[in-house]
Amino acid sequence: MDQKLDTLEKKALVEIVKLIQKRRMEGTAGGWKDFLTSYDKKFGSSLSDPARRSKDALSSFLKTFTKEDDLKFIAKVVQSHLNRDLVEQLKKTSPDDESPEQRLVRLTLQHPQYPLCYMFPSSDEGWLVTKLGKSSKTMTSNIMYAVDCEMVLCEDGSEGLVRLCVVDRNLKVKIDELVKPEKAVADYRSEITGLTADDLVGVTCSLAEIQKRMKKLLSNGTILVGHSLNNDLEVLKLDHPRVIDTSLIFKYVDEYRRPSLYNLCKSVLGYEIRKKGTPHNCLDDASAAMKLVLAIIERRVDNAVPLLQEDVAETERARLFLHRIPTKVPSEELHGVIPGDFTIEAKAVKRIRGDNYAAFAIFSSPQEANQAFENVKGNQSKDSYGRPQKLVEFQSNAGIIASLYVRKMVCDEPSNQIVVKKRTFEGEENAGVSKKHNIKWINEEEKIADTNQCKCEDHLKVIERLKRELREKDFQISMQDKNISDLKKKVAETKDQKSRRR
Repeated sequence: MDQKLDTLEKKALVEIVKLIQKRRMEGTAGGWKDFLTSYDKKFGSSLSDPARRSKDALSSFLKTFTKEDDLKFIAKVVQSHLNRDLVEQLKKTSPDDESPEQRLVRLTLQHPQYPLCYMFPSSDEGWLVTKLGKSSKTMTSNIMYAVDCEMVLCEDGSEGLVRLCVVDRNLKVKIDELVKPEKAVADYRSEITGLTADDLVGVTCSLAEIQKRMKKLLSNGTILVGHSLNNDLEVLKLDHPRVIDTSLIFKYVDEYRRPSLYNLCKSVLGYEIRKKGTPHNCLDDASAAMKLVLAIIERRVDNAVPLLQEDVAETERARLFLHRIPTKVPSEELHGVIPGDFTIEAKAVKRIRGDNYAAFAIFSSPQEANQAFENVKGNQSKDSYGRPQKLVEFQSNAGIIASLYVRKMVCDEPSNQIVVKKRTFEGEENAGVSKKHNIKWINEEEKIADTNQCKCEDHLKVIERLKRELREKDFQISMQDKNISDLKKKVAETKDQKSRRR
């Protein structure tokens, strides 16, 4: 442990000490301020901001912890930071020195959405942070496993794991297990998972047992494959840095949104992964993700795919989805916000996000739904799947200024579609492809790259602003703590003076 602490940068040590402060953990020298009082005779705890302390001071404090639970927690956080450093190394891998598998890992890590999607609370209780070993072995290992999970909605709004499937490179099943949810289940999502409460009767396998099995599979730099893999890792409470996410390495030609597994199977693999309206099959989804990766590695298929308009029932097109509705706004008042003749169907949200809820506005025809969307006044944008939506501000009957999003159920018809073709990956040209086509391809790549860069910069600005606000709040809290401490001293001195007078 001491050796790992010495290898960490100061920034990482600062984050770990702040985390320990928030958890009110104490080592053999007490808490952070107690440690400073004995460690620094000159300034003591008056200079308590970890960012203003030396690397030696931070490391020395962390080495005062001896309890087993504390050491496990610190080891997990340290490993998380070491993995983060390794991710940065993997991003900078030279294309000349990497395998096709490592290239796909790098493309995943370099995607603008990766930092946002894979920012896990891995220091929380119950999370497993994998150890990859030495970077040289990590970068040369081409062992791959594909994973997919089925999840239920728990009563507290979180998601619980109910089934896990893992396949290897040859599509051989390594794990296919039903899992007992840790919390009470509110919705089994049977139409998606294909599971009911009866299917889990007698199931005893726990999340902790699943984590142990995954830990064995993911040693020595194993690559984990999946589609929107971050969702699977989150429900598994598993932080593993060497990943290939097929929703990030494939992209639509004219769209920023991430492609669905259904579309990728249809356009790249040439088959429908499931019929419309049928539940997901965990094993099929894991196998499909592996097949997509192998299609790039072995068949060198293109990673740019055409946008396929998925078949949507007429009844779905006759709906508008209303979300982020403040709970203080009754559903009856939505008729005053959205024009047209419709009925409201309240929707149980997948996850609780503050004091908001969602609902469907159901019209008699798709034409009426489209017209209502056009008549809504608000700033129009697209959601992460490319579906048009508008941010609408309004005043409720209670006089509250509120807002909500109005979204179509499907994407607008794309202006251009191209036929996906096989071509050599990473810049090699197919014989017979015209120069004009190559120029168009490069322009498309640059256009998407520019869009991604702009969106990434916007996200980074938000992250920096939130970090700045957090630092300001930490400073305010430290000042309040100081004021409280001073007041306590004054009260104690006053009491002491009164007792002496008596």
